[in-house]
Amino acid sequence: MSDTTYLDWPFFAPQHSNLAHTLDAWATEHIPLAHGHDVDAECKALVRQLGAAGWLRYAVGGTAYGGAGDSIDTRSICLIRETLARHSGLADFAFAMQGLGSGAISLAGTDDQKQRYLTRVARGEAIAAFALSEPDAGSDVAAMQCSARIEEDHAVLNGSKTWISNGGIADFYVVFARSGEAPGARGISAFIVDADTPGLAIAERIDVIAPHPLATLRFTECKVPMTQRVGGAGEGFKVAMRTLDVFRTSVAAASLGFARRALDEALARATTRKMFNQTLADFQLTQAKLAHMATTVDSSALLTYRAAWLRDQGRTVTREAAMAKMVATEGAQQVIDAAVQIWGGMGVVSGHIVERLYREIRSLRIYEGATEVQQLIIAKDLLKEASQAVLKS
Repeated sequence: MSDTTYLDWPFFAPQHSNLAHTLDAWATEHIPLAHGHDVDAECKALVRQLGAAGWLRYAVGGTAYGGAGDSIDTRSICLIRETLARHSGLADFAFAMQGLGSGAISLAGTDDQKQRYLTRVARGEAIAAFALSEPDAGSDVAAMQCSARIEEDHAVLNGSKTWISNGGIADFYVVFARSGEAPGARGISAFIVDADTPGLAIAERIDVIAPHPLATLRFTECKVPMTQRVGGAGEGFKVAMRTLDVFRTSVAAASLGFARRALDEALARATTRKMFNQTLADFQLTQAKLAHMATTVDSSALLTYRAAWLRDQGRTVTREAAMAKMVATEGAQQVIDAAVQIWGGMGVVSGHIVERLYREIRSLRIYEGATEVQQLIIAKDLLKEASQAVLKS
């Protein structure tokens, strides 16, 4: 296991340290380093495995619905994602999407919805998906065009969603659509759509550099009972943002896991690779690179677990989560790139650990809000605070 002294930081309680160590031991025994060619089958198997071992309980809120606690503990999901990411990007993905896909139900679902969906998600018996992005509405969520026409006791969905993780293998999708109560973000509602609902089709499967189930969904006169709406009419945007505030911090944690693994691999290579009658680690250039990598990892960890701790204290963490995601994902890219450089030619061999990390980190700088969007969020919050201070003076 990587350096774990950070678990002694005041952000954590004793149960968090125990969780990280226990999961690491379990993952070492049960999670393979390499992936096969059937990513769909592997993801389904990982969900079942994580559910059977009890790890998915942390991805849902409410002990009455199979959750580990009355609400989602952000520090726990961050530690789980960091630990799984060090072992396997696909295992991290499988865990994260169970949480993100069902997060809206945990936060705003009815008791009936929670009982029908969260209990199965926690056991690994149902695969969840979060359907927010569209071809022309990714970072700009309020620009979505997918519509929900309300007709008496049901909604009729028309339009498309894309870049949907678990698309094609999910048992249900939490879909955000324009229901028309008001213009912009205030006229969006969220609906749970079972995968076998007539009118829902997988329009396209999408292949990316770090393979995982990804698809474009198409809705054509897709009828969904109003009992499947999550939250109130026109509250979908609010539900989506609350969900992202929880899981955006965990994206930073996954990046941190990738970075820690890259640093471990770089240290192993630098201390054993012989060059000019000494090891690679004896060169000052290598030492400087390793020092920068370690500092980047620690600074990312501090921002990540600050955001997680603050949210667990009941604080709004929009700015802190954005800072954590921006710094951790960008920093992990730098750390992994340095690890590839230290490994030299071996670092770009297909299937090598650092080559795999190099592919896996890239998408994290984009999904759940690209780095540039995080910068806008941070700046907007800072300027709002500054304006309020001027008004008070």
